[in-house]
Amino acid sequence: MTKPTQKPQNPNFSSGPCSKRPGWALDNLKNALVGRSHRSGPGKERLKAVIDQHRELLKIPDDYHIGIVPASDTGAIEMALWSMLGQRPVDVLAWESFSGDWQKDIVDHLNLEATIHKADYGALPDLLQVNFDNDVVFVWNGTTSGVRVPDGEWIAPDRKGLTFCDATSAVFAYDMPWDKLDVTTWSWQKVLGGEAGHGMLVLSPRAVERLETYVPENRPLPKIFRLTKGGKLNAGIFKGLTINTPSMLAVEDCLDALNWVKTLGGTAATIKRSQANFTAIEKWVAQTEWADFLGHDPATRSTTSICLKITDPWFEALSSDAQTDFVAGMCKALDKESAAFDIKHYRDAPPGLRIWGGATIETSDIEALLLWLDWAFEAYKAEEQQKAA
Repeated sequence: MTKPTQKPQNPNFSSGPCSKRPGWALDNLKNALVGRSHRSGPGKERLKAVIDQHRELLKIPDDYHIGIVPASDTGAIEMALWSMLGQRPVDVLAWESFSGDWQKDIVDHLNLEATIHKADYGALPDLLQVNFDNDVVFVWNGTTSGVRVPDGEWIAPDRKGLTFCDATSAVFAYDMPWDKLDVTTWSWQKVLGGEAGHGMLVLSPRAVERLETYVPENRPLPKIFRLTKGGKLNAGIFKGLTINTPSMLAVEDCLDALNWVKTLGGTAATIKRSQANFTAIEKWVAQTEWADFLGHDPATRSTTSICLKITDPWFEALSSDAQTDFVAGMCKALDKESAAFDIKHYRDAPPGLRIWGGATIETSDIEALLLWLDWAFEAYKAEEQQKAA
């Protein structure tokens, strides 16, 4: 197959850290408060601006608390689980790698009574079986599986437990029903294309009540997990007084991304951009014989972390290790051509491709990429068949 003549202008399709916004340049960060204390007046203003702009753009209710915390989305969800779970039994939805990690935390490390709603890659658990008398832990968008919950309609409005939502590749890509979410976490590195290492934590009034009225027994908490002080919510965390020292360069980069979202017209525009990228891949899949979505149900396919499986009969006849090697070789060929970087499946997921389709990606680059996918598959398949002959 002849190589395509046009390459993506931006071949960065990694699912995390994700591509910078169109037009990004290091010079955009020239006013970063490097060398300054984050507790200085200007430092606190910058951190508070990150919180305030998130509230404005995402339409987070005024009585919800928004904090910047250490260790990206992982740190945000971990500190919530360890600080707040244990008062009630827990329902855990586990259907891809990270939700499986939260299941391990809850069952193996916190030793809590839990009902596990499990599904294989490409599917969701039965959402109608979730018990909202319990606390419920789930991811909104399965970054490693390309499958997401369809909406918030399945979440009980009169729930007795709290909902804990890892929304790291969902926020800014879908409408988030804040009235259904008590604890929500994400990082700057996904749809915003910001630098990694910092997490966002949003608490509803019900979540704050849990923190101030329930103290887990015999559970030591490291300093970076402590959300209360003297039995009350540590309000400083939610005003930009971070638990540990943040990178002011990363803060400046986040503000740059948030300003870009504003110039687009807000979250409605970032959602539209992600949907356009997904639609381009959807049209290609419909006319491509060798590839399909990993997600079974069209209504729950992710528009950000778009996961594809290879359905060619020759490929399916290979062993799992051989399939993994083939995908690695195909991705290496794309990398060598600077046509696509970092689109190999997540290490625990079935062999296939994972393409970031979030708002920082231009649809024209997705369209150019798809031609290169056809080339890479056919060329590498022919090469492998020739070796085996």
